Amino acid sequence: MSQVSEEREERVEPTPPEPVEPPAPAERRQPEQKASKAGRNLPAAIGVGLVLGAAIIVSLLTVRFLFIGIIAIAIGVGTFEFAGVLRRVANVRVAMIPVIVGGQAMIWLAWPFGREGALTAFVLTVLACLIWRLPGGADGYLRDIAASVFASAYLPLFGAFAAMLVPPHDGVGRVLTFLIAVVASDTGGYIAGVLGGKHPMAPTISPKKSWEGFAGSMVGGIVAGSLTISLMLHGQAWQGVIFGVAIVLTATLGDLVESLIKRDLGIKDMGTLLPGHGGIMDRLDSLLPSAVVSWLLLSAFVPS
Repeated sequence: MSQVSEEREERVEPTPPEPVEPPAPAERRQPEQKASKAGRNLPAAIGVGLVLGAAIIVSLLTVRFLFIGIIAIAIGVGTFEFAGVLRRVANVRVAMIPVIVGGQAMIWLAWPFGREGALTAFVLTVLACLIWRLPGGADGYLRDIAASVFASAYLPLFGAFAAMLVPPHDGVGRVLTFLIAVVASDTGGYIAGVLGGKHPMAPTISPKKSWEGFAGSMVGGIVAGSLTISLMLHGQAWQGVIFGVAIVLTATLGDLVESLIKRDLGIKDMGTLLPGHGGIMDRLDSLLPSAVVSWLLLSAFVPS
């Protein structure tokens, strides 16, 4: 028996080992995606920026009051974005219809009636929000009303000041002065921050914003302000310097406020409408507070 067992054991062939696939050639391996130092899709961002800029310039150089329509559309879309994010992320319900309708009234009434028209529409919008939310009961009433009032002030009321730049006879120059200063501030800060940003400006709010970027913004804003006010509006160079500094401060404040709101909500962008930029709200952050300061300073420096 032992001999037979030994013979059977000898006849059992060992199981061949599992074939092991050779490692993929180096050229077939997927390289690790490294985050761009710029922090966004730069070609898409430039393309979208050029399209938006072209639309604004065409409106100003043809029928300048079309620019008010662009403001109204941007504010309407931005309000939908902001209200949608609050509803999805924080379960906060903005009184959408009063804020949208009242917001459009603020912008369009600012055209013929100036501050009085915009502020009257804002007050009526707040009253409408208070009434609109009543059927929802006490649960979350104060929270929803606070969000509705904030949305009404932060978007259409601030945007109405941009609309008030248009009606004067030199309205095209006023709008371009405002926009060029903001763009110069953003672009100067972006380039300086990407190339040499080492010292965080507000690490707990916006880690990518640096003091080097802020210095680049200041240079760009001052140069743009002094050139546009002196060449387009026939003001003084020193007025342009003050204007440029003020725009850089308010544009930076707008960026930080928007970053703080998004950080509080736990989101990266307010939307996805604009490739390389995020949503409309992500492009309005520096423009909205700067519109208020632009109207105030330009009204004082170069009265219409």
